[in-house]
Amino acid sequence: MLEQIGVFFRNLDAEPETDGVLGEIADAVKNQPKVDSLNVANILFTLSMAALCGLMIFLVYRYFNKGVVYSVNYNILLMMVCVVTAFIIITIGNHLVLSLGMVGALSIIRFRAAVKDPLDVGFIFWAVAAGLTAGAGLEKVALLGTAFIAVLYIAMTVLRIEKRSFLLIVRYAPEAESPVGASLLPLKARIKNKTAGKDYYEVTAEIRVRRGDTSFLEPMRLIAGVDVVTLVEYTGDYA
Repeated sequence: MLEQIGVFFRNLDAEPETDGVLGEIADAVKNQPKVDSLNVANILFTLSMAALCGLMIFLVYRYFNKGVVYSVNYNILLMMVCVVTAFIIITIGNHLVLSLGMVGALSIIRFRAAVKDPLDVGFIFWAVAAGLTAGAGLEKVALLGTAFIAVLYIAMTVLRIEKRSFLLIVRYAPEAESPVGASLLPLKARIKNKTAGKDYYEVTAEIRVRRGDTSFLEPMRLIAGVDVVTLVEYTGDYA
């Protein structure tokens, strides 16, 4: 094994004398293109395409994300990830030794921030994929893929807006138990929680609201004994 490793390193400066795997790797290292020989115009064009894809992702997340909280910093990060990934691929795609060093350097990075919305993970993968394809010189694939995913996400978001889930929280006196229950029946409510206090009840129910129609809140509020009626959009992150 030690002898084979010695042959590998000698092959970096001389013609390989073996036909094995180590000899082929030595050929690849010796004959790889130099980073300095890359055309500056091509580099700028590739990074510009990656930035364009990142801008598309930025706009989609800004105007169509329906998460609980919108983070400007996270959205800027998505665009940066796209460009930085393309920058890395340009580097390691033209230099084998740098690619091995880059793998070692990236392996020590640890992220501690918790992802609150599963869709945020999808956006990160989207930005990385766009950066990978742009950095590999497949700008058309990057642009078409980004545009296709954007249209798909927007279409699914619009369909979801038609009928969304909400949590209806009603606090009422014990004597209002029957009328409150009757008012929940037309809404096809699913009881998530019910709290019994000393002189009150509080019920939390999941309901579906079509196109933001909240006209049912006023009749429920006017029921004798009802204290507070609260409606909160439900995304599954809390209950």
